[in-house]
Amino acid sequence: MRKMKLAVYLMAGIVVLASCSDDAEDNGNIEQELTQTEVQSILETDDVTSVVDEILADLYIANDGSTSRSATENDDCYSAEYGENGFTAVFNNCALNGTDNINGTLTVTYGLDDSSATYTAAYEDFFVGTIKINGTRTYVLSGSEEESSLSFTITSNITVEFEDGETISENGVKTFAVVFQEMEDTLWNLSGNWTVQVDGTTYSISGDVSRNFVCEYWTMGSMTVNKNGLEVDIDFGEGSCDDDATLTYPDGTTQDIKL
Repeated sequence: MRKMKLAVYLMAGIVVLASCSDDAEDNGNIEQELTQTEVQSILETDDVTSVVDEILADLYIANDGSTSRSATENDDCYSAEYGENGFTAVFNNCALNGTDNINGTLTVTYGLDDSSATYTAAYEDFFVGTIKINGTRTYVLSGSEEESSLSFTITSNITVEFEDGETISENGVKTFAVVFQEMEDTLWNLSGNWTVQVDGTTYSISGDVSRNFVCEYWTMGSMTVNKNGLEVDIDFGEGSCDDDATLTYPDGTTQDIKL
């Protein structure tokens, strides 16, 4: 159970770290471009869902890993019904650990074996402040003591709606991994293929990028973003702990940017 708790905390922590990694400068005079604002919009889904991911972790830890915990726990904030394989929590305009007020229903099912844990979180008209979330995210966590590593794969089918009517949806698969070594050598890694839609514009993202634990930005590997048919490669470098990256457009035009 201690391993399970560690995995859940890391799940929330890695998502938060991942959500701060890919901001880019505008692409100057390139007629068709991938702008900084668009990259930030792509990342907004992670910014929001990282909050609900933390709520998921808080609820599991509060339950102490026991499916028989009383449904009246934290009844000033939410009511929860626990079953053999998960729980349903209904929030009533409350703040949890400093979040914006939360409303709506979160249903979680989970399983555990010797090497992995699986969670599916379903959000039904789930509000964090004025932001509404619907859909599902499935997490598969696994670890290797021999390789001193932990990874989790997120499969998303989720829609985020903002107060001004803007809608962002995310579909696809991301795998986050951490390889534990000495602090300065511990690596975070993100790989996968996923699609983000922002008010009619589709961004298909694929890549495999890494950074050292002590670095703020992705510093190794590359990512491809396809914006309605315009494919842009983002090269994060060879491992130097800096905020430099290079965009490459289909015609070979390149631009150095700051992350």
